[in-house]
Amino acid sequence: MKIVIVGTGYVGLVTGTCFAEVGIDVTCVDVDVKKIENLKKGISPIYEPGLDEMIVKNMEKGRLSFSTKLSEVLDGASVVFSAVGTPPDEDGSADLKYVLNVAKEVGENINNYCLVVTKSTVPVGTAEKVKKTIKEALEKRGKNIEFDVASNPEFLKEGSAVKDFLYPDRIVVGTDSEKAQEIMSRLYKPFTLNGHQLIHMDVPSAEMTKYAANSMLAVRISFMNEIANLCERVGANVNMVRKGIGTDTRIGQKFLYSGIGYGGSCFPKDVKALYKTGQENGIELKVIKAAEDANSDQKLVLFNKLKNIYPDLKGKTIALWGLSFKPETDDMREAPSLYIIEALSKQGCIIKAYDPIAMEETKRRLPNCDITFTENEYDAVEGADALLLLTEWKEFRIPKWKEVKERMNSLVILDGRNIYEPNDLRQLGFYYEGIGIK
Repeated sequence: MKIVIVGTGYVGLVTGTCFAEVGIDVTCVDVDVKKIENLKKGISPIYEPGLDEMIVKNMEKGRLSFSTKLSEVLDGASVVFSAVGTPPDEDGSADLKYVLNVAKEVGENINNYCLVVTKSTVPVGTAEKVKKTIKEALEKRGKNIEFDVASNPEFLKEGSAVKDFLYPDRIVVGTDSEKAQEIMSRLYKPFTLNGHQLIHMDVPSAEMTKYAANSMLAVRISFMNEIANLCERVGANVNMVRKGIGTDTRIGQKFLYSGIGYGGSCFPKDVKALYKTGQENGIELKVIKAAEDANSDQKLVLFNKLKNIYPDLKGKTIALWGLSFKPETDDMREAPSLYIIEALSKQGCIIKAYDPIAMEETKRRLPNCDITFTENEYDAVEGADALLLLTEWKEFRIPKWKEVKERMNSLVILDGRNIYEPNDLRQLGFYYEGIGIK
């Protein structure tokens, strides 16, 4: 089977590479010429553990190739996956122009049956728009070529995306024809041989499933962050509360960790888009809106703690450990660190930062911000009046506290991920605050 993946961002590149890994002939397409040239050299545009090696291996095996021309690789393709970006518009709705551009180009170039699969996260009703766009392009050509449109939302976690794709807890496929369902079942058979669940449903339900899943997780995160803030006020410990409710089988333990808010490419965008979909259909999704609002406030919780300690922050040196929105990725989209850095800059702080992977991406996103990026975490705390832990990279878990203490100007630690034991640090002479704990 030959398939084409349009878009070599996070979703498209992981999807294409993992399909090649199980023996499928895959061509990944992107309009970014430089990105494709780099991929042909084995240079990935994203950081994801294990992905670079897998790309090189499958190129060498002849199962994975890259192109900038969709029109040139459609012949013989059974399936075309659309994995292009769906950035949020100003009103929060998903911008579908790239998705519809792919559909138009498919309609302009196919000469045989093709199954077009939307892999990008898109609102309910997008498949119908894709179908209409392809049909219009075919009519302009005077062609009557059979095609189907399906929805196959991704559920990849950054930092473990390769594992998530190869060993999925479920695969959701939305189709409206037996032929499309049979093709998708055959395509995913290598991933279901070990009992991983393939769930078939109608197309609108598949489109809604992704938004519902991400929004549910976003609600859990925002809920626990608000509980954490209340715990601080009343003298409770959110870690104990988390254990107490997480053992309830109706609730479970996942996504109950308090912190400085969610970021990344999925949750912020999908929550906004789902809320907008509700508005467009006359439904006010109050819980979804509350989760978004709570998350926006939570991104500055560490900054507010710092202001309570230092009402005048001008000239203070602030060290930041971690910049990416989560460990094992260089993704800075909606990262809490961006909001914290902006707030610190406005106060006239001297900012020193270290992240194992995301410093170059931070420089790209904040080209005019005065930040000193250091070679390691210890150089970042040199002369610091406070250390803010923003991302729980493994190398920050058990640092050399003696060296940290010797290098810092004032021993203030604000732990945005609750990875340190408060009493241990206090016994060492540090002033410590976490999220939801005293």
